[in-house]
Parts: sequence; structure tokens; C-alpha cells
Amino acid sequence: MDRMRELVDILNRWGYEYYVLDAPTVSDREYDKLYDELKELERETGVILPDSPTRRVGGDPIKGFERHTHIARLYSLDKAVSEDELSAFFTRVKKAGDATFTVEYKYDGLTVCLTYEGGRFVRATTRGNGVEGEDVTAQALTVQSFPLAISYKGVLEVRGEAVIRLSVLGQYNAEHPDDPLKNARNAAAGAIRNLDPKVTKTRRPEIFFYDVNYMSEGGVLSQVEAMEFLKREGFQTFPYLRVCSSPEEVFAAVDEIEVGRRELDVLTDGAVIKVNEERVRSDMGATDKFPRWAIAYKFEAEEAETTVERVFWQVGRTGKLTPLAEVSPVELAGATVRRATLNNYGDLTKKDVKVHSRVLIRRSNEVIPEILGAVSHVEGSVPVEKPKTCPYCGSAVEEVGANLFCTNANCPPRTVQRLTHYCSKNAADVEGMSEATLSVLYERCGVRKFSDLYRLTEESFTENGKFWDGFGKKKISNLLEAVEKSKRVPLERFLYAIGIEGIGRVAARDLAAFGSVEAVAALTFEELVALENVGEITARSILAYFADAENREELSRLREAGVMPYARERVTEGKFAGESVVLTGSLASMSRTEAQKRVEALGGVCQSAVSAKTTLVVAGEKAGSKLEKAKKLGIRVIGEEEFLAML
Repeated sequence: MDRMRELVDILNRWGYEYYVLDAPTVSDREYDKLYDELKELERETGVILPDSPTRRVGGDPIKGFERHTHIARLYSLDKAVSEDELSAFFTRVKKAGDATFTVEYKYDGLTVCLTYEGGRFVRATTRGNGVEGEDVTAQALTVQSFPLAISYKGVLEVRGEAVIRLSVLGQYNAEHPDDPLKNARNAAAGAIRNLDPKVTKTRRPEIFFYDVNYMSEGGVLSQVEAMEFLKREGFQTFPYLRVCSSPEEVFAAVDEIEVGRRELDVLTDGAVIKVNEERVRSDMGATDKFPRWAIAYKFEAEEAETTVERVFWQVGRTGKLTPLAEVSPVELAGATVRRATLNNYGDLTKKDVKVHSRVLIRRSNEVIPEILGAVSHVEGSVPVEKPKTCPYCGSAVEEVGANLFCTNANCPPRTVQRLTHYCSKNAADVEGMSEATLSVLYERCGVRKFSDLYRLTEESFTENGKFWDGFGKKKISNLLEAVEKSKRVPLERFLYAIGIEGIGRVAARDLAAFGSVEAVAALTFEELVALENVGEITARSILAYFADAENREELSRLREAGVMPYARERVTEGKFAGESVVLTGSLASMSRTEAQKRVEALGGVCQSAVSAKTTLVVAGEKAGSKLEKAKKLGIRVIGEEEFLAML
């Protein structure tokens, strides 16, 4: 038991350094060695200590969420959307007495409340209605950003926001292109409220803590003290807290947040302003809904109401039917929106969306807006019918969970989408082969398979000796040249292009390390699941793909057509050899993409975010939070002039 206690303490300290401080002091191999030793001791003794890191592994799915009553009420925040409304808040505070203010980021995720008793974590719940929420302990245990044991021995409730970083969301969507998560806000809520903790773990949510909701012994006298307590006990907090002595300083901090949030890796939609002192908070009290001593200042709205005019169904390359709504044009975050999406039929019914009803839509990260739910129905509102057959080919529709799938593998839009994916920039990169062009080639030229692209000639685009309308000689020449160029494609892009289910760009890079398509096809299940970014489901998809006779024949046809994927040799020598580089801000001399290529050509590795593994940051104009983090971690920073000198 003494050795188990020692291992748990060491591993928890290392986990805190890695997940909370983002400053690991040991290698993954050292951590794994002690972790495996602990697991073996637990297996031999049948004992698992309450704060053992092995408890964080996702458990079995649960049947449903139990309700739990919070010890102290979790209030929501009143909102201000103008400086006048914020000024009115300052006036109310002034009447209560002299006070300072704290200003923090307002995260866009899911509020959670953690309970500790006797220094041990016992429960995690959602906020719910503020009085009671849902018990999500099994899901929270997969999150690494909070301690399982603390020094405070009374009963404690702490409050935080579950989020999914934008970079993590992007990586997840790259690995799951056929079922992407639409935005970080819904992704975080969906991860924490998923009945299967293993799904929660794959989505890698984090929790930023910002409030002490209840303490049975002692207490905190200010927001600053609360944040210091949370940090001291090992909770992950966001590294931004401004203490302001006047409304003018608060407005300056809000402006700082509005500018800085665009550089963050976390979705935010405003600033939270709180009275710092507990004595003033007590005097101000609360309404039935909100504390009078705090307010959320919301930035420019990215949500709007509109009317659904009709709903139609799109079919993707996996056969999944996705409902897309045509809506009355509405201005949203600087763009005119005419279409909005829903995830699937289950999402459509859950949100109670009907044709001719008013709905709330949200636009996030410059992508197609998503319908959040119905606002109101009218007399002419019509429910959306669940399709029984594919709207394109008439084949039967199969229902899998909340999704509907066309059962015809050769359904025209499925085929066109597969071809479009193959030709996309991050795949074979056949420039000019858009979905519209491929639809024409499908209809008029019989292009059905990837290999069909390589038998195209100039005559393929003619009818009765004349070029098709919209296809001039120059355009056709460019298309054929792009097709020819795509025969030499990096192996990782080829593996992504051929559309193996579950293989995104990250997993494709892992597989490409084996050197050839043939080597990947020969991998065993055990070898596949040993890869960092390949799970059991994806491993089975890879095995099934290469076991399929038609897929093997198509790969053979591609080889015969001259398609030769090559494994890229990583440059290990050069000015940036051994450097892990982060580019931030804008460079006057070149684009960030060009700068990345130049760094990699000279032996460097480019990262998307600053971490303890980063060795160099290149800071251009308007460098933001990445630069600040680099300075705090003591990472070397150079400007554009020095960067050009290195090149």
C-alpha cells in the first residue's frame, strides 16, 4: 500500500504539471512506466485508492443521469449588451458601498459543479436549473484538469465551465469528417452529457474553474481569494483575471478581452464582471435568478431569429442524410444567412423544428449556421417528415441511432461526395475538380470511381465534336493537368483521400509512417490499435477496407493508372532542426502557410499552439495570447526580421 500511495502522489503531481500547468517535467515514457506499475498493483491487491489516476479511464455506459440537489444555489448571470447597461450596474454597486471589480472571460460551454468531502472528490453535476442538476460524475472522471484529492477537508462545491478547445475540435473533426461536431459549445455539452464516458474521453473536454460555490468551514473574502484557493488546490483556472478599481478600468479590461478572445483557443462570447469583495456581495444579495453583484457583458450577437421556409436532405459520402433548412434571409455576424443546418433527424425532432416556424440560429467560426431550436410555431407550421427512402435514388433508408442512412452505396450524391473528398485540397488536391464539375462528369462521362478520373481525355469533354457548355479548351487543359499532377501524392494525403471510414488527416499521418499502402494493408489489429490516433472502431474499419475485394481492385486500378503515393521523408537537418516552432501574428513578407513550409524545409516542426514542448515562437504583427504564453513559459521569441535572417 505504501508503494501504491507513493505512485499515486507522483503520478498526480506529474498529471497536474502536464494538464493544468502545461509544463511537463517528465517524458510520456516515464509516466507510462509508473502508471503501468500502479495498475498492476491495483490488479494484484484489488484496491484502488480514491485519488488514483486510473479512476479517470472512461467506464461503462450509464442508463441515464440521476438528479442531484446542489448544496448552494448556482445562479446564472444577468446580461448587459451595451455600455449604458453596464454603467447602470456600476451605479447599483456604488449604492451598496465602495468596491473593486474583477473581470474575466465568459466561456461558452457547459457549467459544472464539483463536490468534495473530507478532501476527496465525490461528485460532478451540471448546473441544471440552479437548484438541481444531473449527476455526470462518470463523465467528469475522464477529465484531467481537476484534482481527485485536495487539502481542504470540509464540504466544498466549486464551479467551472466545461469547454472543448477549438484546436481539439478541429482535430476531432479532421479525424471524423463524416460526423463532425458543429461547434465547440455544443461539443462540450454533448461530451459531458453523453451516457458513454468513453465518448466523453475521446472528445477531450477540459474544465476551467472560476468560483467557490460553497465551503462548510471557513470561506473566501473576495473573488481574488477564491481564484487563489482554486489554484492552490490544483484546479485549472484561466490565466486572465483583472482587478479594477473603477468603471473606466473595467471598460478597458472588457475591450482587452474583446480583442484578445479572437486569438484564444477557447470559445468565448463576453466578459464577466464581479464585485470583488464578499462583504459588498452580501449587502447586494440576489434576485430569484441572478446575483446583483455580477453581470455578463455580451459581445456582438452571433445568434438571430428567422423563419424556416423549407427543409431538404443532403446525402454525404457515407450515405448519412443531413437536414438542411432554407430560411428567410437574416444578417448574422456580418453575413447574410439563407441556409442553416441540423445534425440529423434526431436533432431536428429534439429541437422541435417545423417548416414556417420561427427558429434561433447561431453562426460560429465562419461556418454554415446551425439551428439551435424553435422559438415559436404559427398556425401553418408543418412538421418535417422522416424520409423512408433516399430522396435522390429511392433506396431504403436505414436508421442508426439518431442518424438516417441511404443503403445504396452507389447513390449518385454519395458517389459525387466521395469523388469530391478524393479531389479536395487536403487529399489528392485535384485543383478545379469541384463538386459541381464532378457532378457533370458523373452524369455525362460516367465517372464513378477515383480511377475513372485518370482515363479522362480532352475528348471526354466533348459531344458531337464540340466542347460542353462551360468547358473551354483552357479549363479542360487545366483539369487534365491537375489530374496528372495528383498521381504523385504524399502517402498520408492518399490514405485520407480514399475515404477509409474513421481515417482523418491525423490518423492518416500515423499510418503513412509505415511507408506504403501495401504496408498499411498488412497491419494487424493489434498493430493498428497501438497507434496513438487509431482506436478499435477505426482499426476494424481499416481492416474491413483492405479486406474488401472491390477496394483492392480499385487500388490496383489506381496503380495501373500511374498513381504513386510516396512517403515523405522528414527533413532533420537545417537551421530549424530540433526546433518546435509556433507562428503567431501576421508576417509582412509571406503568409503563415508559406512560413510553415519554409520552417519544415529547414528541419523544424510547426505547432498550432504554445506548450512546454515549444522551443521557438515567431511573432509577427498583432501577436496575441500565444506570445503572452510563450513569455510566461520563458520560450525564445523572435520577430520577423530575425526569422528572415534565419531563413
